[in-house]
Amino acid sequence: MASVTMACPRDAADLVALVAAARAGATRLALCGGGSKAAFGAVPTGPVTRVDMRGFAGIVDYDPAELVLTVRPGTPLAEVETLLAAHGQMLAFEPFDHGPIHGCAGGAATIGGVIAAGVAGSRRLSRGQARDHLLGFAAVSGRGEAFVAGARVTKNVTGYDLPKIACGSWGRMFALTELHVKTLPRAEMQQTLVIDGLNPAAAVLAMSRALGSQGAVAAAAHDPIARRTALRLEGFAASVAARRALLEGLLADTGVLGALDADAATAFWQGFRDLAALADAPLLWRVIVPAGHAPGLIEALELTGARWLMDWAGGLLWVGTRADGALRSLVEAAGGHADLVRADAATRGRIPARHPQAPAVAALEARVRRAFDPDGVFETGRFGDS
Repeated sequence: MASVTMACPRDAADLVALVAAARAGATRLALCGGGSKAAFGAVPTGPVTRVDMRGFAGIVDYDPAELVLTVRPGTPLAEVETLLAAHGQMLAFEPFDHGPIHGCAGGAATIGGVIAAGVAGSRRLSRGQARDHLLGFAAVSGRGEAFVAGARVTKNVTGYDLPKIACGSWGRMFALTELHVKTLPRAEMQQTLVIDGLNPAAAVLAMSRALGSQGAVAAAAHDPIARRTALRLEGFAASVAARRALLEGLLADTGVLGALDADAATAFWQGFRDLAALADAPLLWRVIVPAGHAPGLIEALELTGARWLMDWAGGLLWVGTRADGALRSLVEAAGGHADLVRADAATRGRIPARHPQAPAVAALEARVRRAFDPDGVFETGRFGDS
């Protein structure tokens, strides 16, 4: 168990001083926003200072006409989404709050937290992930140096595409202090079309056919409990109507393509954010797999007693289990990887949260981290890195 102290920096100068003190005192800095993902990964080890980044909060600049938002990372995600909605815009990668997944109330997630964790929801299928929408940022490195990267500079002197590296870095290289994020207009209309009664193989085939058509499907998911396959269309009303007709013809041999009312559609997609259907599973896994391999993997997982939800047209499985068993071996055999999202502290200390990387990939990642954090100031043992 780590010896934990607290720090609440308010500006980059405070962070620079914290890093200098950590380097001098051989302590580690654990960056934290709202804490909605604090239970992901092992409990930190050794002397640790928990750095509360919520002091870095507020909108710095927002120009709806230019589709660019500059925001401090401690700003609540809900506040950002409310602001954008008031101007008819959105974060197209559909980030969500992990709090309910861990049995906590929603509302704690911050924009910096979802960027650092690379969180993307069901629309990632059509609009890309967080890294595709982060234009640039300011940060303080593990060297104690404040720097900027991305859209506000003409050349990245480090040689890295830093906005892409920042997304999914989990605060292990630098502390974000400001973000420049691309926004997009909200669709005039959303409609969720559903086919009921499909098994996993038939659902993946139907979603694949829809995605390969001119239907411009924004999101596609399958709920095995309801045996419901859903396709979300977004856009102008006339366009949505035309694409619905196209999909009805294309999938006529698969089943009746109905439409959910607004409340039912909202509830369906919310189920793929809060994962309430898997709330009683002691272990929750996020499995990325080639969509065509998903049905075979599901069959193997069900033999172990696992339960699941399918998003990204089969490319993402949320899997609930009662023990770790052979899950990662089954996932690897299907060409995928699995991250342990939820488990008790003892299990998280025993099983790495992130899927083990190939040695060459792990070595490359470590070299990149060391370029920004040579002393491992931001490495707390959360991901088995110390």
